[in-house]
Amino acid sequence: MKLLLPVEYQQDLESLFLSVRESVLAACPDAQVEHIGSSAIPGAISKGDLDVCVLVAPALHSHAVAALQASGYVIKVDTLRTPELCMLESPSHDYDVALQVVAAGSRFEFFMHFRDALCRDPELVKEYNALKLQYCDRPPAEYRGAKAQFIASVLGLV
Repeated sequence: MKLLLPVEYQQDLESLFLSVRESVLAACPDAQVEHIGSSAIPGAISKGDLDVCVLVAPALHSHAVAALQASGYVIKVDTLRTPELCMLESPSHDYDVALQVVAAGSRFEFFMHFRDALCRDPELVKEYNALKLQYCDRPPAEYRGAKAQFIASVLGLV
């Protein structure tokens, strides 16, 4: 996994987020669109991808997924999919763009809670960066496991 410093990607991805937000709202006008992931956290190193949370009313979740698919997003294979969460990706950008379509009030709102916790605490960002550097040359499953443990710890779930 190649990691980028914030100065190498954050400004570009902030601009891309604004464009993606506009396209998501065109397809799902009732959605709340949030920039999440490392690119939304000052000082965080990243793979250089853009993660976006599309928060919708639970009754509109499947409709939102269908509307985003109709606008060009595709369901991301090999990811968790529930009535409250669907991950989509865009094949039409220079950067990897992933949408997490989340039912409001569900446990999957943790994407925003994690972002907010790191934005409030630069020491957590340092720990997160150290974890990424420690696992960048290891198998992806090991990294995902360590990342999940870190997120659970930050959110007080362990």
